[in-house]
Amino acid sequence: MGEWLRRHPVEEPVASRLVCLPHAGGTAGSYAGWAGRLPAGVELVAVQYPGRQDRLAEEPIGVMAEMADQLAQALRPLTDLPMALFGHSMGAIVSYELASLLERADGFVMDHVFVSARPAPHRAHGEQRHRLGDEDLIAAMRRLGGPDVVVYDHPELLPVILPPLRADLALLDRYRPEQLTPLRAPITAFGGEADETCPVAELASWAEVTKAGARVRTFPGGHHYLREREDEVLRAVCADLAPTP
Repeated sequence: MGEWLRRHPVEEPVASRLVCLPHAGGTAGSYAGWAGRLPAGVELVAVQYPGRQDRLAEEPIGVMAEMADQLAQALRPLTDLPMALFGHSMGAIVSYELASLLERADGFVMDHVFVSARPAPHRAHGEQRHRLGDEDLIAAMRRLGGPDVVVYDHPELLPVILPPLRADLALLDRYRPEQLTPLRAPITAFGGEADETCPVAELASWAEVTKAGARVRTFPGGHHYLREREDEVLRAVCADLAPTP
């Protein structure tokens, strides 16, 4: 469990957990700024995919079912308390598969599933981004924007950055849901108003994969609006995580 999850302890007794899943090529550290900003008693748990940073020696996972299965194994010891998921881009699809697996196999239903910058699983378009050459792949990532694109200005980092990114994109490009089972958890779909990879109209597709209702929330910005509008997004998430009186 320890290698997959980065837990941020809270001083208050833990009442629930928010598990955050990064985008393609992303790391658990992308959610470090959320620590200490969640409602009282909510523990932040960030996921670290294999093949990056302290898991650099491990092979990235190339099959979505395997990704969900290993994550479920890591999270099962934490299902003693209510749990919510937040997944950005690739993390949105992994969140759906993870929530679906835990419902089917364990009867564990997430309190809430927050998805960001990605259409619902059945709206995948079969892209082939993982087959791009290095220069074209870097150009594609630059077009997505966001503050992290500066890493591509450092050639010495590319051998470390590109392999997990390419593996994550292959995971997404090959993914097709084996069965589209509507979740029993409510979904909130977040998105950037100018995100060309996930137009606002596509966010409504998440209503088709839940029996508990879905909402759409949009913010100014493109695919990586999350970094630019983090405070606003976090307030919206916290409003749904806060316990009802």
